[in-house]
Amino acid sequence: MKKCLIVVNTKKKDSQTYGKMISEYLSTKGIFSSFYSFDGFSEDDPFLGVDFVVTLGGDGTVLFAARGCVSKKIPVFAVNFGEFGFIASVQKDEWKSELDRFLDGKSIVEERSMLQAALLTGDEKRQFSSSGLNDVVICAKSAASTISLEVTYNEIPLGRFKSDGVIVSTATGSTAYSASAGGPIIDPEMDAFVLTPINSFSLSARPLVLSPKGELRVRVLPSRQSNVIIIVDGQHPFDLREGDVVKVRRISNRFRLVGVSTEGFYDALRSKLNWSGGPHA
Repeated sequence: MKKCLIVVNTKKKDSQTYGKMISEYLSTKGIFSSFYSFDGFSEDDPFLGVDFVVTLGGDGTVLFAARGCVSKKIPVFAVNFGEFGFIASVQKDEWKSELDRFLDGKSIVEERSMLQAALLTGDEKRQFSSSGLNDVVICAKSAASTISLEVTYNEIPLGRFKSDGVIVSTATGSTAYSASAGGPIIDPEMDAFVLTPINSFSLSARPLVLSPKGELRVRVLPSRQSNVIIIVDGQHPFDLREGDVVKVRRISNRFRLVGVSTEGFYDALRSKLNWSGGPHA
């Protein structure tokens, strides 16, 4: 490995200082590094021509890197500067030892599934397609507004959902918005979709765990609330209209994430969610 891109979340304290430290350390290994400043939202693709990426931020910084790196099969070494760190699992005080393990070929490199959402339309002026590591959210544009959606899985009707919206998440994203909406937490080594209604009008509406081999379609039905949007991994929303159909499926390539482990995932659950045995229990 000869070239590295260091993605620095400029909103995270000390991230730029650590970026310089890592760059200087890589130079002693004969590895050239460059920097990209990330402020939370970006449609850039700065990942061409690099062998691996180091992210210095929270899980959102990793989500940005995942979108750009998955098709190029570039591994991402994610150092956690955020609050939760379910995805960015390398701690700041461990970066040097973990980076050495990675460069020596001794690190675990997990492959995570990602989703692609696409608007099915013949209108060339209204094109939307985006990939995400965490989730696809179709919801009302304004808070506490109920919309109606029709959902099918492999052309099998799952029903009409009168709710604030629905979340389609990966196993990786099951600890994010889906979990806060009452969805199950899925071990990231499992390959699965989770369909989670958001504040459903019906108490019988429950989250569903689905095979990722299938395809979900979500149709926007007439409702009092006409302002419906789709958001992938928390990025900029796209406006949907009545009758629009969104197709959600797993993409063929897998995102390569460095330094994660099953033990680390459950340690994070125990600690971050204050389960019995965690430091704040």
